[in-house]
Amino acid sequence: MLLPAAHSYARHGIPVLPVHTPAAGGGCSCRDSGCDRPGKHPRLRHGLTEASTDPRRIERWWTRWPDANIGLRTGVVMDVADVDSDEGRHGLRHLLGGATPGGPQVRTGGGGWHFWFRPTGYGNRVRLLPGLDWRGAGGYVVAPPSRHARGADYTWVHRPGIRPPDAPAVLLDLIAGPPLPRSGGVIAHPDRYAEVALETQRDRVARAPVGTRNDTLNRAAFALGRLVGAGLLDATGTAQELEAAARHAGLGRAETRRTIRSGMTAGRRHPVATGTRVA
Repeated sequence: MLLPAAHSYARHGIPVLPVHTPAAGGGCSCRDSGCDRPGKHPRLRHGLTEASTDPRRIERWWTRWPDANIGLRTGVVMDVADVDSDEGRHGLRHLLGGATPGGPQVRTGGGGWHFWFRPTGYGNRVRLLPGLDWRGAGGYVVAPPSRHARGADYTWVHRPGIRPPDAPAVLLDLIAGPPLPRSGGVIAHPDRYAEVALETQRDRVARAPVGTRNDTLNRAAFALGRLVGAGLLDATGTAQELEAAARHAGLGRAETRRTIRSGMTAGRRHPVATGTRVA
């Protein structure tokens, strides 16, 4: 079932990648006893960057790993609203005026939902609302009929049609988030802004593809350094969060610390402005 499904996604233009498989007892086929994402991370050395629609390559992958879960690169054919709780689903419905998105919908093996939309051009976003993440450019999702660590399969509730629907404007506004102000600009809600900025930058660093990891870390350190300089984030805690994300991405400790120190120092020289904007 997995190989034919992988071929089917690829025929529709969605880059596919083999993902590790949950093991008995809640473990993972990666054999890392400390794995915190069993059945959800790529088997490939270069991860997401190797995702492909080439049927021969897909055949080789699933011949080697016949039970591999299926990962789909987002931001190409679709973006995905990744809902992992009832709270997240209710929050999304409330945002959309009580409606459930009408496009393709997956029930995840962990009890959540994936709602497909046309690509927005935005990258990944974490915790848009409690229990709601966004998978866009540079991201991926696990797809049916993959198996979740809890033992259930990912299944289709509504299969894809001709194309996913456009994301509603209110959802796009949430994904775009507050723009980082230019010189003279003011952040209207600084505490919430800083919290979202830290989560977003941490997620970008953790998921950065090989070849972009150090640059992504440097940009994140600079952006968050601006918030540290404004007194919105704690320097030590922010550096620790970035270092943990960089380790997850595979960067070495010495390189990581140099990049964080350099980026945050530069950012602190250009702190963002804070205050109250009158509507």
